[in-house]
Amino acid sequence: MERKEFIKKLTIGGSVLFASPLLFNACTEDNGMVDNQTSNDLVIDLNDAAYSALSTVGGFAYKDNIIIFTTGTDTYMALSKLCTHQQCTVSYNHSSGTVPCPCHGSIYSTSGEVLNGPATQALKQYTVTKDGNTLILK
Repeated sequence: MERKEFIKKLTIGGSVLFASPLLFNACTEDNGMVDNQTSNDLVIDLNDAAYSALSTVGGFAYKDNIIIFTTGTDTYMALSKLCTHQQCTVSYNHSSGTVPCPCHGSIYSTSGEVLNGPATQALKQYTVTKDGNTLILK
């Protein structure tokens, strides 16, 4: 075997040995996630003080670019928090059951549909499931 061929095989073999633990770990079943959770899901710990408003019907909180709100006892909804008109942050109005934008008056339903413009596109809606004191947003 020539020196050039030996170095080439050594480099390939070393790369495989280095990458193997990473590949095999990625395939393990116990990944520390809550049941029914995938790596793309967003997890909200209801015990976290940042989400204390969610313990009250009508309360809402933000996580990244999502607004999560409590519509009833153990009933939660989540939408994109960015108005589709000019990206202002929306809020939740429990008494009217709407998601208003304070910037230009757009109003959305709790499912994200436009009720009043100038926005013309719906807010993205997320599926929310509760598992103990954890919300999982998909």
